[in-house]
Amino acid sequence: MRTIELTCDPALDRAVRTVWRQLADGGVDSLADNPHPTHRPHLTLAVCAAITPEQQAAVAELLSGALPLAVRFTGLLSFGARSRRRVLAWGVVPAPELIDLHRAVWRLLADAPEPDPRYLPGRWMPHLGLTRRVEPAGLALAHDVLGRHPDLTGTFDAARTFDSLARTTTALT
Repeated sequence: MRTIELTCDPALDRAVRTVWRQLADGGVDSLADNPHPTHRPHLTLAVCAAITPEQQAAVAELLSGALPLAVRFTGLLSFGARSRRRVLAWGVVPAPELIDLHRAVWRLLADAPEPDPRYLPGRWMPHLGLTRRVEPAGLALAHDVLGRHPDLTGTFDAARTFDSLARTTTALT
């Protein structure tokens, strides 16, 4: 699979990593200790089986004109994973600029093979992952560790694509 992702500016990246560490130190299987060298906080805009070089160039051009993009994270979301497990995420406020950008990316990927329906316009729930797949007890512990989770504002300042087979990223901006 290939993704289109927005990445956080340095201050926002540090703030998210602080939350990841807070969860890990509290005993929750967070994203803090993912050893992959490309792992970093990001917002996924699109997932599909392949992206042509022409589509990638068009998306890069679009994103270079749209970034930096102000963002606000608010509230915790829980998504189903395999079996009883859940993923905890920080909700990203779907501001009009973000929704418009998301739709524009998908217009450029309209004929991309095997689009993941969870990321299509009208179905996409913008979020930034906080945990791996955890059992219900781990999800409850995450809420206890975080307490009243504050909103966070910042900026997405770059974009990339991730190739899940090669496990590599390519900068788009």
